[in-house]
Amino acid sequence: MERSIEYLQLLAKSFPTIAAASTEIINLEAILNLPKGTEHFVTDIHGEYDAFDYVLRSASGVIQQKIDAVFGNELSVDDKRSLSALISYPEAKLRVLKADMPDMDEWYKVTLMQLIAVLTRVSSRYTRSKVRKALPKDYAYIIEELMHESRGTFNSKIDYIKAIIDTIVSTGRAKDYVIAIANVTRSLVIDHLHIIGDIYDRGPGAHRIMDMLCGFKDFDIQWGNHDLVWMGAAAGSAPCVANVLRNSLKYADMGTLEDGYGINLLPLATFAMETYADDPCALFGPVKSDDTPADMPPTRLMSQMHKAIAVIQFKLEAAVIARHPEFRMESRNLLDKMDLTHGVISIGGKEYKLLDTNFPTVDPSDPYRLTPAEQNVIDRLVHSFTSSQTLARHMECLFSHGSLYLVHNNNLLYHGSVPLNEDGTLASMEIQGVEYKGKELFDTIDKYVRTAFYASDDDPFKQYGRDLIWYLWCGPVSPPFDKQRMATFERYFIAEKETHDERKGNYYRLKNNREICEMILREFGITEMEHAHIINGHIPVKEAKGESPIKADGRLLVIDGGFSKVYHRQTGIAGYTLIYNSHGMRLVRHHPFESIHQSVAQGMDVIAATQVVEYTDRQILVRDTDKGKRIMARVNDLRELLQAYRSGLLRP
Repeated sequence: MERSIEYLQLLAKSFPTIAAASTEIINLEAILNLPKGTEHFVTDIHGEYDAFDYVLRSASGVIQQKIDAVFGNELSVDDKRSLSALISYPEAKLRVLKADMPDMDEWYKVTLMQLIAVLTRVSSRYTRSKVRKALPKDYAYIIEELMHESRGTFNSKIDYIKAIIDTIVSTGRAKDYVIAIANVTRSLVIDHLHIIGDIYDRGPGAHRIMDMLCGFKDFDIQWGNHDLVWMGAAAGSAPCVANVLRNSLKYADMGTLEDGYGINLLPLATFAMETYADDPCALFGPVKSDDTPADMPPTRLMSQMHKAIAVIQFKLEAAVIARHPEFRMESRNLLDKMDLTHGVISIGGKEYKLLDTNFPTVDPSDPYRLTPAEQNVIDRLVHSFTSSQTLARHMECLFSHGSLYLVHNNNLLYHGSVPLNEDGTLASMEIQGVEYKGKELFDTIDKYVRTAFYASDDDPFKQYGRDLIWYLWCGPVSPPFDKQRMATFERYFIAEKETHDERKGNYYRLKNNREICEMILREFGITEMEHAHIINGHIPVKEAKGESPIKADGRLLVIDGGFSKVYHRQTGIAGYTLIYNSHGMRLVRHHPFESIHQSVAQGMDVIAATQVVEYTDRQILVRDTDKGKRIMARVNDLRELLQAYRSGLLRP
């Protein structure tokens, strides 16, 4: 009772009167009966900034749907597409229109009212207070006035509305108002954004995506293995640094490293040119995507750097494996299995010819020892990663908004898998001498990942956390990876495809089993199965071959549709967005994004198709969500406070 009174006394500081407490209860009860906000789920972006930017700007076609709902057949298809492009890319669209339309005053007058109509529709599911907070300060009063008067009293105040619009145009402020209304419309269409892993690697714009996300109002991230390896690099893990560099060089992604994070690659470049001066490094050319120019010349220096950091990586990883026999990754140590005299390597009792036998820094008597020059290179690279302020800021964002998994509105979100045994039971992993599995494994991993980044250098768990992050990148029982191995060495140096196989964990074989998925949902605390789902990515869904993203009778949704350009041929599409609004769930497929110019000038839409995953006749309200549960708990507390005031237990 004393604790309860103390809590109510604290609550009373925010609501010091009966009127204040009552008003807040009325406000919260009203919010509970609003439609739930729209959630967008995206995964495996892999640095494709332009495509991701379009998805957010168009809200995966939701803006076009709102325009259709408002105007129906009043506007032509072309006019509605033009309006959609204006809301998505206002500055770019206005530049195109101005070039084609010398006198824009009349266009501005018509378009401002169209934009207000769309904004009014979009904002109808929110409180006026929330909409008011979303409005830019300099434009808030006028926009709110236009929205309010257009809700039904428009006919009685037509001259008043017309005067506002005419004055906006005559004072030369029409362009600014168009941009402001477009921006606030986009901000309200997506209520919450879920990024289910792998922002980094392959594409050139991961740093720009992180800049965008760090300024987004409501979002969360479930860490993918490609995110984690960057997190490890930022935390000072040398093998993670080597893997990040090797991936970037493999996909010719120098922009993220140099322009985005200011990583000094000169030590690696100098070392590579000297060590591999006479080596063509033919196996280490950059991977080409569908839009890579056919005549792009090979970059000799990039190939030399690629090979140099790959060899350094193999040595650094061997040291981690030696420190942690519990990782059970000894089979990944292959440098000592090479016979360079005969040009072969022995794996699993079988000899294979090596495609490259030039390893000038590998001492056959001690193959995993870094040369002094290699040690100097990796030390300087680690320093560059840990000293980058922009990288540190983005990692802070990943940690503060991210986690290994999330339970949200009866959905379980994670990037890769929940490791399973062959019989479908939860597989365990040893961490610091203790076996963990299921939710407990995820929670324990999360703790050590944060330790790697935030703990002081003298904390004995910091180094373990760094090594664990590397394991999460490529370890056999790693939830975000979950494959028998990452066959990096074999894919570079051995032609036989049998050695390239990276056998997936049991989860990927069993994930279509509804009972297995429901067992996983219960493990993470979800017991109401009627509208429960697992949502994850990591493995691209090959729609071109007939594979469906909807599995286990709808319990599992795998929404990796191949944002990365290197996957477009495999998947047949260019990514998915899962949209969960007050009427249910639908899956949106994307065509490859060509350019902003094409989207703006030609009104091109990259939305390929929409598939309803789940539909409900009863509109889902805020009270049905996790946010609603928190609000209801708050209402109960306020009712107790109100009773305390009225009973004399507390004085208003």
